[in-house]
Amino acid sequence: MNNETALSAEHDEEAIRQRVGKKRQTYLGDAVLGGIDGSVTTFAIIAGSMGGGFPVAVIIVLGLANLLADGFSMAASNFLRAKSDREEVESARESEESHIRMIPRGEKQEIRQIFANKGFKGEILEKVVEGITSDKNLWIDTMLTEELGLQLEGHHPIRSGATTFCAFIMVGLIPLFPFLIFPGSAIQFQFLVSSVVTGLAFLAIGVVKGSILRKPKLRSGIFTLLIGGAAALLAFTTGYAVRVLYGI
Repeated sequence: MNNETALSAEHDEEAIRQRVGKKRQTYLGDAVLGGIDGSVTTFAIIAGSMGGGFPVAVIIVLGLANLLADGFSMAASNFLRAKSDREEVESARESEESHIRMIPRGEKQEIRQIFANKGFKGEILEKVVEGITSDKNLWIDTMLTEELGLQLEGHHPIRSGATTFCAFIMVGLIPLFPFLIFPGSAIQFQFLVSSVVTGLAFLAIGVVKGSILRKPKLRSGIFTLLIGGAAALLAFTTGYAVRVLYGI
C-alpha cells in the first residue's frame, strides 16, 4: 500500500468518525523529556566526577543520588504543571459559566465575533451562533478553546509525573551501568563504555523525539547527541579545572 492509498484509507468516512470522536491521551512527550534529562544529568555528573578524579564509589553515589533527587524534582514539577493546567481550565470554566448566566447577550456576541473572524457571515454565521449557544456545555467549551486558547483535555497530573519519573530513572541508569556491572575493571574502561552506551541512548531518544514531532529522525537524534555531549564536556571540564585549581 503506497502513501496515497494509505492516506485515503485514513480519510474515509468511518475512519474520520472514529479518529475525531476518540480522545487520546499520550504521555510519550513526558517520557522523552524525562529520558533526555535523566541521561544528560547523570552522565554529566559522571563526566564531572571523572574530570575531578573521583573514585568509582563516589561516582556511583553521586549518580544514584542524582537519579532519585533530580528525578523526583522533575516529576514533581511536571505533576504541578499538569495540575495547574487543569485548575486553570476549571477556573476559566466557572468564570465563563458565570458570564453566560449574567450577560448571555454579550457572551453570544463574543461567539458571533469569533466565527465572523473565521470567515462566516450572514445566515450561516447566525446558524453557527445559534447552534453553539443552544448547548451550554458546548458554548463554554468553545469560549475556553477559541477565546482563551485553553486545552480542555490536559494530562492527568499523577500519570504525567509518574511517567517522567520512570523514564528519568530507567534512561538515567544507562550511564551508570558500566560502573555497576564491571566493578573490577579500570575506571577509564568503565567511563569509555558509559560514554558509548550513553551516546547511543542520546541518539535513540532524539530519534523518538523526532518521530513525535514528525521531524527528520536522524537529524533529531544527532542534535540530541550533540546537546548531551556538550553538557558532558562542560561538566568534565569544570571538574578537571576544579581539580587542577585546588590540587585535588
